[in-house]
Amino acid sequence: MKGNYELENRQYVIGGVAIVIVVIYIIRLFSLQIVSDDYKKNADSNAFLKKIEFPARGVISDRNGKLMVYNQHSYDLMVVMNEENGHLDTLEFCDALGITKEEFVKRMNDIKDRNKNPGYSRFTQQLFMSQLSEKEFSIFQEKMYRFPGFYVQRRSIRQYVYPYAAHVLGDVAEVSPADIEEDDYYQPGDYIGKLGVERSYEKQLRGEKGVQILLRDAHGRIKGKYQDGVFDRKPVAGKDLTLSIDIELQALGERLLEGKIGSIVAIEPATGEVLCMVSSPTYDPRIMVGRQRGKMHLELSKDVWKPLLNRSIMGQYPPGSTFKTSQGLTFMTEGIINPVTTQYPCHRGFYHRGLHVGCHGHGSPISLVPAISTSCNGYFCWGLYHMISNRAKYKTVQDAMNTWRDYMVSMGFGYKLGIDLPGEKRGLIPNAEYYDNAYKSSWNGLTIISISIGQGEVNLTPLQIANLGATIANRGYYYTPHVVRKVKGEPLDPTFTKRHQTKASRAAYDYIVQGMRSSVLGGTCKHLNRGDIIICGKTGTAQNRGHDHSVFMGFAPMDNPKIAIAVYVENGGFGAEFGVPIGGLMIEQYLHGKLSAGSESRAAAFQKRRIAYGSANR
Repeated sequence: MKGNYELENRQYVIGGVAIVIVVIYIIRLFSLQIVSDDYKKNADSNAFLKKIEFPARGVISDRNGKLMVYNQHSYDLMVVMNEENGHLDTLEFCDALGITKEEFVKRMNDIKDRNKNPGYSRFTQQLFMSQLSEKEFSIFQEKMYRFPGFYVQRRSIRQYVYPYAAHVLGDVAEVSPADIEEDDYYQPGDYIGKLGVERSYEKQLRGEKGVQILLRDAHGRIKGKYQDGVFDRKPVAGKDLTLSIDIELQALGERLLEGKIGSIVAIEPATGEVLCMVSSPTYDPRIMVGRQRGKMHLELSKDVWKPLLNRSIMGQYPPGSTFKTSQGLTFMTEGIINPVTTQYPCHRGFYHRGLHVGCHGHGSPISLVPAISTSCNGYFCWGLYHMISNRAKYKTVQDAMNTWRDYMVSMGFGYKLGIDLPGEKRGLIPNAEYYDNAYKSSWNGLTIISISIGQGEVNLTPLQIANLGATIANRGYYYTPHVVRKVKGEPLDPTFTKRHQTKASRAAYDYIVQGMRSSVLGGTCKHLNRGDIIICGKTGTAQNRGHDHSVFMGFAPMDNPKIAIAVYVENGGFGAEFGVPIGGLMIEQYLHGKLSAGSESRAAAFQKRRIAYGSANR
């Protein structure tokens, strides 16, 4: 009995295993024949050739309609490995393309390397060589019938009309594996915007690919369109961009900063549109096209002066005395000072409890307007000290500090403004926690006094300084700065039409404007005093471990302002030495559309002026 029972159990076990195996085979067959399309794809790959048609990338113009970026025809050489029969005359092929046999072997191996080319399939077109010129294509086309498996695909490459605005425009290059993984629109060999608006507006500029489905015979020969092209899809061209940049203003700015490290940013206050964005050193965007792009990018990336760095949005600098305008706005709105407060002495600087912050000679004591006009350090040091020390208004030093911080943040400092360019930095506005960590809760107004004059821990980008000028020009509000004025067929992103109101009062702004106008009439900006343009300005001389930085922030005209501007020249000395004259020339160019003969002579002289920089600036 026992033996029969074990035999019976064994039969059940064997029968169960057989059933499981049969079920597994059925599931696998169902998966292969019904669910999975792997074999169908392989069969389709033999029968069809899907020829991708690339759309024209959107063109880019300046605010006045001047063409800045357009497309030029080029050709990509593609290969289908399954059709390349192995009998290729390599020498003749290489001669037709002007490459060596070693280059040929490397390219073919790279195509098959799934680490470098994760989308590889021997049945689909793979990129062998990109961006052949018209001349290269013509030479190769004559012999292409001798090279089965190789196809030419029409593409386009970017061309840049002007040698200016490289940091704004950016460039286009072949996609990386990370780009492909992030967006399945792209395949190996496709192109994508890498920097500037080419990157930030990539989806609008790139358009939509088209496709032609071609029918092939058993020998791989093209027999025509599949079902007369019913399933073909035409490419959709990318959308054109109109920038807010004035190319003539941009060109002048780049001329004026030759041989200098720094930035110029100009904004239209009424809209937040960026009129120019100059970063120096720069480079000619026309060198970053075609197959030379990789080589040139490598050379620029190794340059010790960092020409690829957009200092306008990535440079983080002490704003110097331009920052005093924000301090006056805060102190007056908070009631720390009033417009006629004159109790603050300045005997060549701020003196208190053994601490001295120097200042140049001027009348003392003075009120807010002449304090802005003469750029008095003592006045603003006393203002900050009395705000941070005011226990009747603020319970603790931390409360006072964070109130100050809130004013600064409302003016667009301490965080990214949100410009439509990649790589923007936020600068630094310290808060109470910052100083608690730095000084272990033992600090007061004297400890941090230097922030009142735009030194110490405060850092801003040139864009933020220009935006401060736009905010003062508007008497208390700003729009998020942006470099694209219009995308064809699309409304402007509402981010750029939203008004940002600061915490400072309108009355405070009126007095700051008076101070900046007074600075032009007889203060530190007096060289800008001219009858045809009513300019308001504020200089800055930002202390540095080396020679001081030269800074200017201003706007014009005083009423109904059209331009706000910031000029920052590293190691340029006093604000009046480089910042003021450069700012004046830029304002004249924009408002008048050209420079006078005398101004053109001054511009030529500034273009030739060079600043000797040491390794610390690299």
